[in-house]
Amino acid sequence: MSKRTLRGKAAIVGVGETTYYKHGKAPVSEFKLALQAILAACEDAGIDPRRIDGFASYSNDRNDPSRIAAALGLPALRFSNMNWGGGGGGGSAAVGNAAAAVACGIANCVVVFRALAQGQFQRFGAAPPGGTATGEMALNAPYGVMSPGQRYAMRAMRFLHENRIAPSAQRAIALASYHHAQANPRAVMHGRPLTPEAYDSSRWIVEPWRLFDCCQENDGAAALIIVPAEEARDLRHVPAYLLGAAQGSEYRNGARGHNAPLYATSSFTTVAPQLYEMAGVKPSEVDVVQSYENFTGGVLMSLIEHGFFSAEKANEFLTVENLIAPSGKLPLNTSGGNLAECYMHGLELQVEAVRQLRGQSTSQVPDAEVSVVISGPMVTPVSSMILGTGATL
Repeated sequence: MSKRTLRGKAAIVGVGETTYYKHGKAPVSEFKLALQAILAACEDAGIDPRRIDGFASYSNDRNDPSRIAAALGLPALRFSNMNWGGGGGGGSAAVGNAAAAVACGIANCVVVFRALAQGQFQRFGAAPPGGTATGEMALNAPYGVMSPGQRYAMRAMRFLHENRIAPSAQRAIALASYHHAQANPRAVMHGRPLTPEAYDSSRWIVEPWRLFDCCQENDGAAALIIVPAEEARDLRHVPAYLLGAAQGSEYRNGARGHNAPLYATSSFTTVAPQLYEMAGVKPSEVDVVQSYENFTGGVLMSLIEHGFFSAEKANEFLTVENLIAPSGKLPLNTSGGNLAECYMHGLELQVEAVRQLRGQSTSQVPDAEVSVVISGPMVTPVSSMILGTGATL
């Protein structure tokens, strides 16, 4: 019996984005933003939009696939998929789900998309509006733990304390993202560089995170087009082949009331080994990483749980010089990421991972062949994926 795997069976052949706007500044509806990103991805791939027959998204995207299919005039809808879980933990899972659909013949051309117009709906970073609290919130809210920053700060603080990791490590992650955004004209923070002094003097949001440790709030949309590998070679761009994708979390990660047995985790300790096993790749073979920043502490924990360095080496490894392209040991968030390009719930990170393999990034890593995306640390389920060029198959 052959090994069951997605390795090399599907590829991303088109990427599309809208203009990225500050919170509340999108001039059109969230639904129209989704359509614009999908059409841009089709144009990038060089395919007729009517070739699409499936959609995958995550985090309760409000834009229903049936409505999108009607708006695009699709001949038939064969696949629609939503990955459970809050935050951006489903970003790479959505790509894996789409790849599974095309690999086993459920669909042949699946769009992964995410559209956000936080100005037209509720802010993600805010505490929920008043009313009845249920589930985990019923346990947290009476103690004043209501926003995502508050809920995840305690996990990160414990990890930093137990491993004696200095504030400079989180600062390096923020500075690297802002450094890359200065080369990226799409970035919301393009033209607004960040200095160590400005970082250190910024206000606390919730310890251990200052203002520049926290993601932006933006409006916009992004989309990816995924087809079977054998069809990808005939399209416009060099395919970005999916080498591996994994999703999930550890034993009782979702236990309520901050009661998980392994508390100080980014939720990847069981996911990352599955990812590398499918991809047939070692951490040392990765050329560039895009890691979801809800908060910089989550990035730090994710990189450790994906084996790029140990917790004991975090202070030594996490320097700006090591994290910036083209010369760093591990170029990180080369478009500016959630902190400085935009917060498109992390899907802009997948777009950047594809650009790196095509050689089209504004902060290009020389000869990049293996590109990793880590989606949504500290939530559950989380997910991550590895893309590679044809040379890696």
